[in-house]
Amino acid sequence: MRDLTEYSQHLAHLIAEVRTPQFPARLIATLRGLVAIDDATVVVYPEREYPVIDYFEVPNDGGSSTLDRFVSGAFVLDPYYIAGTENRFGLYRLRDLSPAGFRDSEYYKNWYRNCGYKDECGYIVRLSETGFANIALGKTRPRGSFSRQEVGTLHSVLPVIETLCRQHWQRDIEAAPGSVDLRKKLHEALRAFGESLLTERETQVIHLVLHGHSTKTVAEKLSISIETVKLHRKHAYAKLEVSSQAELFYLFLDSLMSAKDYQGGDTLVAYLQPPQ
Repeated sequence: MRDLTEYSQHLAHLIAEVRTPQFPARLIATLRGLVAIDDATVVVYPEREYPVIDYFEVPNDGGSSTLDRFVSGAFVLDPYYIAGTENRFGLYRLRDLSPAGFRDSEYYKNWYRNCGYKDECGYIVRLSETGFANIALGKTRPRGSFSRQEVGTLHSVLPVIETLCRQHWQRDIEAAPGSVDLRKKLHEALRAFGESLLTERETQVIHLVLHGHSTKTVAEKLSISIETVKLHRKHAYAKLEVSSQAELFYLFLDSLMSAKDYQGGDTLVAYLQPPQ
């Protein structure tokens, strides 16, 4: 751990900024006083709404378009978001949450690699029954990665981070009575994606591919051979008229983002319908 006096000063300033707009930036400054962080993002997931980016400093030319895609629906494929919906709170390295082959996935290329991350260590903090925050800390330098000591330091301050985050965000993320659960609708759209055109097994394969699973891990999860996975993927790609994982990813995102007032079912039905 770095100088305790410096940390105490940062912590005092952080406590003073709870419930003010400066809190997210002060939170990152406090953590940066403990470990070397190249950049950071703070994403807050209200109980029923789409995510809110409360802090962002990743320096990349495609930042705005990447964030737009993320908050519009791509976040449902994010390992940290999935962990939060599964009540897996705490401090995690990206590799702790992502499946084998995730770094070759189109989601990784469009979010993590686009942001320049070489390694990520992030907090998932429960704010309410279904609301939570993800404080993502990134290393962007070549061969940059969080050391065991740095991870240990970040873990040691977890109780303080959790308490202050709840004090800051808890009241803001609670859903209004009777409000529409937009995140639930996105989950339903993801589960139904492709089912109007594909067999049940092809749909399962495509969903695992979208989540970043390799051919090998898809085979293991579905208890089928690698060759069978390849065959199902080939048939699914042909039916969906895509030729790569990149095209599949954008088909999913485009159909999701074009679904206005989603009421259920496969978003491809309306998306592929010829214009009237």
